[in-house]
Amino acid sequence: MQLSAGFAVAVAAAAIPTLTPHGYRMSNSSRAAQADPTPVHLEADLSQRQLTVYDGDEQAASYDVAIGSKKYPTPTGTYRIRKIVWNPAWVPPDRGWAKGKEAQDPGAPSNPMRAVKMYFKEPDYYIHGTNAPESIGDAASHGCLRMEEGDAANLARYLMEHGGQPRDENWFWRVLHFRSETKTVYLDNPISLTISQ
Repeated sequence: MQLSAGFAVAVAAAAIPTLTPHGYRMSNSSRAAQADPTPVHLEADLSQRQLTVYDGDEQAASYDVAIGSKKYPTPTGTYRIRKIVWNPAWVPPDRGWAKGKEAQDPGAPSNPMRAVKMYFKEPDYYIHGTNAPESIGDAASHGCLRMEEGDAANLARYLMEHGGQPRDENWFWRVLHFRSETKTVYLDNPISLTISQ
């Protein structure tokens, strides 16, 4: 099942919100999901360039992603997502490919992280939005998993709700409208991510 940023109605039972021009619309099951945590986990299939969200044995959502290039592959294995950074700055890493690139402030149009990044192997690997949406479906990143910006924001909110750190609609509205302010969230219940070839 391939879902896009406007998929909340199709999976309302899974409590995944949708990004709208005015912020997020919360589903009615958000509080229930927090009161009764579910075994949410993620699986990334690099050969299919797909990231799938599972709630127990049920598939809740599936996203097209960009994966690492042959020169900079995405690491395989099982990881835990513990840290989510909203409106992250981008600091060029000390790598040859980033030589001469300038740091980008949170919310800057040229910031390649866009609205959010979700670390799975700190400090270098995360799931994040992208300012190059045409790269989705390709092996184009430096090892991270890239998503459409709205999809990444929806996923981050879902992980917060199911990882023990839910926020209300006003919190997300502020995050999305004050893009120069970075907010870091640590999940009480880290979410598993398995990446396979």
